[in-house]
Amino acid sequence: MSVIESIHEDHGATFGERADRRVVEHYGRPERTHRAVRNGVGLLESAYGVLVVEGDDRVEYVDNVVTNRVPAEDGQGCYALVLDPQGGIEVELYVYNAGERLLLFTQPETAEPLAEEWSEKVFIQDVDIRVATDDYAVFGIHGPQATEKIASVLNGAGSPDTRYSFVRGTMGDEGVSVIRTDALTGEESYEVICAADDAAAVHDTLLNQGLNAAPFGYQALESLALEAGSPLFHTELEGELPNVLGLRNALDFEKGCYVGQEVVSRVENRGQPSRRLVGLTLEREGADGEDDEGDDRPVPESGAAVFDGDASVGEITRAGASPMLGEVIALAVVDYDLESDGLTVRIGGEEVAATRTELPFVAGSDRSDRLPDYQ
Repeated sequence: MSVIESIHEDHGATFGERADRRVVEHYGRPERTHRAVRNGVGLLESAYGVLVVEGDDRVEYVDNVVTNRVPAEDGQGCYALVLDPQGGIEVELYVYNAGERLLLFTQPETAEPLAEEWSEKVFIQDVDIRVATDDYAVFGIHGPQATEKIASVLNGAGSPDTRYSFVRGTMGDEGVSVIRTDALTGEESYEVICAADDAAAVHDTLLNQGLNAAPFGYQALESLALEAGSPLFHTELEGELPNVLGLRNALDFEKGCYVGQEVVSRVENRGQPSRRLVGLTLEREGADGEDDEGDDRPVPESGAAVFDGDASVGEITRAGASPMLGEVIALAVVDYDLESDGLTVRIGGEEVAATRTELPFVAGSDRSDRLPDYQ
């Protein structure tokens, strides 16, 4: 549930569900808000599950479980995954070293089962793991003016310069931590973390003080992330090998053993996975031979088949009409060695032409750290 639901209601929000978490879908006209974020700066209440890990062995314990190296320095973080024995992604995590504790942010439905599972595996180590989702509020600031926005309201610190790093300061009378994120929207991006009791005041500061920010919801976030070429958990990541997604920012190939590492390393040493994530732009002509407007074109559902001639070569993971391009764009997992550009996507029994498109579809003020990388 939103920490400040009544405030969102006062601004005309429409709510929806994301993994059993009530979130703002939009405030009306999400495409217009999408453009406002691309051209300025937007404000989003982010939905996370939060774990706090304390104890002398906290860094060592988490580092042994996840795919990336957990930083030992206060103020630093990383993006990491928890894999199953076959190398499939079970959980994604942002891990931040906050001095005497680690703060872990994950998809909301994962926090409690992960804390329970990890607690059962703690034996002689000095580690305490607890769910703290209700203790915090998290607000995302996205757009080419995001750095300027943060600078206009943050006191006691400058904006963090490097991804996954954070600073502590105040906004008004409330204490906050400000994180430089991985730019999933393809724009300069920060997250502001505060105590849940301070959420209303911090939200008011972010919305109304300093540089103006446009409130937006998850519909715009997901369309911005699609244009940026960012794979998301429930559509691309869940159950997939990180190698297939080119998700190298989540992997440290030098670190010690974790569940699924053997599979990930074997695929890496082979030189390439069997499949890869690509961008597609769908083409469709109207009855008069002219292209339809993007909003009138059919949008394939997740799982729609991608064909090269008569051969099935992959499937759509996510698609939508791009507000910035006026075209239907899609992410798809296809055969790694696919070379043909003459592809089609089956929508409602009809074959629609599709063109391989370099990611990102839209270049913003920053580059998503999740863009596929197949070194």
